[in-house]
Parts: sequence; structure tokens; C-alpha cells
Amino acid sequence: MKLISREITLLIKQNLQRGKSILLLGPRQVGKTTLVQHSIKPDIHLSFVNAEIRQQFERDLVWSVKELEAKIQSTHNTPTVFIDEVQKVPQIMDSIQDMIDRKLAKFILSSSSARKLKYGKHVNLLPGRVVLLHLGPLSYEEIPTPKPDLMPLLNFGCLPDIILQNDDALKEIDLNSYVTIYLEEEIRQEALVRNVGHFARFLQLAAIESGHTINAAKISQEIGVSSTTIQEYYQILDDCLIARRIDSLTQSKTNRRLIKSPKYIFFDLGVRRVAANEGINPNRETQGHLFEQYIGLEILQQLNIHKPLAKLRYWRSSDGPEVDWVIETAGQLIPIEVKLTEIPKAKHLKHLQLFLREYTTAKVGYVICQVKHKIEIEKNIYALPWQEFMSDILKSI
Repeated sequence: MKLISREITLLIKQNLQRGKSILLLGPRQVGKTTLVQHSIKPDIHLSFVNAEIRQQFERDLVWSVKELEAKIQSTHNTPTVFIDEVQKVPQIMDSIQDMIDRKLAKFILSSSSARKLKYGKHVNLLPGRVVLLHLGPLSYEEIPTPKPDLMPLLNFGCLPDIILQNDDALKEIDLNSYVTIYLEEEIRQEALVRNVGHFARFLQLAAIESGHTINAAKISQEIGVSSTTIQEYYQILDDCLIARRIDSLTQSKTNRRLIKSPKYIFFDLGVRRVAANEGINPNRETQGHLFEQYIGLEILQQLNIHKPLAKLRYWRSSDGPEVDWVIETAGQLIPIEVKLTEIPKAKHLKHLQLFLREYTTAKVGYVICQVKHKIEIEKNIYALPWQEFMSDILKSI
């Protein structure tokens, strides 16, 4: 299997060099284990995916930790310890804090779900002791050459194994397996919901509605559960790293009434399509909506690495005007429109122009589209090619 270089590797190494431990969150199959094993090369590796190791710690945590500590102390210098899928034995976190405080080791803790870490009774999240990092599917820059065209990315997504697979039929099998295993292992086995059938139907509707402002009442009527239950289901998607919540920009410089409901976008477009039970020939309108989500995911990925304090939002007025994405950072707003076109037209700019007039902290706006090169469309509004747009935007932050 070809090893793919990941941008976040340098950030992990830099934090380890300054003595910090890492909590690496990311959905299943985005490459967390491969990255740490091959690019970081930890001195000690424990995987709680391994049932025997997991059950050993569950049966006798105190003795298991003593064995781990003895192994740590037998190594030279301060070793790096990698614990894979740490959320499966969340009670180990207190012991990890103790070893960090005594400077016995630096830890890399990976997790494909934040739910047990967030809501488990008396779970220690190691405040101030770990740096929280997120790993998602491949960014466009990380995809090996020859890089695919846009439509395969919208249809099959950017999971590493999917990108490296050349057979579309096998991609489809793997993506279907991903969704099935998620329902079986994350939802049924962890008993996150009482009715898996209701959740399975919700998952399909949430995938269809990915990138749209959520309407919990509408989905609740479709499934036959309460709106509160739908909100809880969305929280499960967020906690299990399957969907990312995007809040709206709510402060208005005028009397404009702004939409406040959040959006959720699935972490990968291939997983989204299969969960929605959709084919690979979407109409032009759907392609445009998928393209908007793809760009949103690219922005999130780059902000996580380069500007972790920045927030991604969207802006929408109740009377119609909207901007697809708004980056909010250090008192600065950067509005971004996404258009599936090679030639941006005047109609594509009107909401950016409105936003720039109403928000004095927004100095420049962007249209991400299929242009070949950066083009200044008018003063302070630029068209950027979708393949490399983030390098320009990061320079402006």
C-alpha cells in the first residue's frame, strides 16, 4: 500500500518536540494509525482495537497500567507512546495524565469517536496536557498524482483507501461497507440509540440534507420521532465525527434578520452519497451543492492545520441573500462563494458585494470556481481555482 504524505505530520512532530502529548481525532479509515506508525514511529504502541489488549485493561486497569509504566521506564530517554482508539477504554485517561505529569512519556492518543470522551462518567480529557488535532480525509494537495478530476471526488470522496483504489465498483463496495459497519459497530454495539431502524432512516435523510440548513421538524415527521430526538441524532453524528456542525454568522450590522439554524456536512462525500442511497450521476444543481460541500470540507481541513482558532460559518438572511462560507478569525471575516462555473458572472457576485458593504471587517471576498488562474473580477473580489484556493486565502488571514 502506498504511503501518502499528510500535512498534519509536521504539526504532530512540532508539538512532540516541545514536550506536548497529542489527542488525534478523526473518523475511521482516514489514516490515523498509518500516519502515526509510519511517519511518527512511536516507541510503544497499544491498540484497543485488539480485543485481547482492550479486555486486559478493562479487567485489571491498575495492573495493566503498571505493566505499561514498566515498559516505558525500560526505554531510553522519554518515549513516545501511541494508544490507538483510546475511547474504547476511557478510564485509562487518569493514568495517562499521571504519567504525563511525571514526564515519563509523551502520548499520542487516537480516537474515531469523541462521544465516550465527552460524555463518559468521570472521564479526564487531560486539559492543558494534550494538543487536540483533527485528521480528515485527504485534502486535494495530499492526493497523489495523477490527481482525479472533480466529479470522482464529489462521487467517491477522499478517504485514502478509496483514492488509491482504481476500480469504481470496488470503491462502491468499500463505501457501502463503511456505512454498514458504522451502523453496526458505532450505533448498535455502543447502544447509542434505542431504535437502530429509526437511526438508519435518519442517517439517510441527514446524508440527503447534508450542507443544507437543518429542519428537525421536517425530518422528525418523516421518521416518526420527536424533534428533540432528531437533535440528539445529529449530536451523535457530530460526536462520532461523521458530520461537522457549521454554525451561522448571527451578528448583523443592519436590521437584517439572519438564519440561526446550523448546517451539518458529512465528513466525506463518498460516505455521504452511499448513506443517502444516491447514484453517481447527479444533476447539475446537485453537482453544484456537492461542490459547495467539497470546498467547505477543504476549508475545514486547512483551518484545522494552519489556523486552528479560526471558525467556518455560513451567512444567510431570511429574505434571500446568502454567502456559502465565511471564515471568522481574529476580528476578520472572509466571505466565500462557491460556483460550479468556469466564468464567474455578475449574478455570482451580488451577495459577496452585499456582505462586503455590510461588514467592515470583511476586506476581500472570493469566488471558488473552475477558473484556471486567480482573477481579480472587481475590486476586492477574486475568482480562485478550486484545486489551490486555500493557499491564497490563508495568505489573507
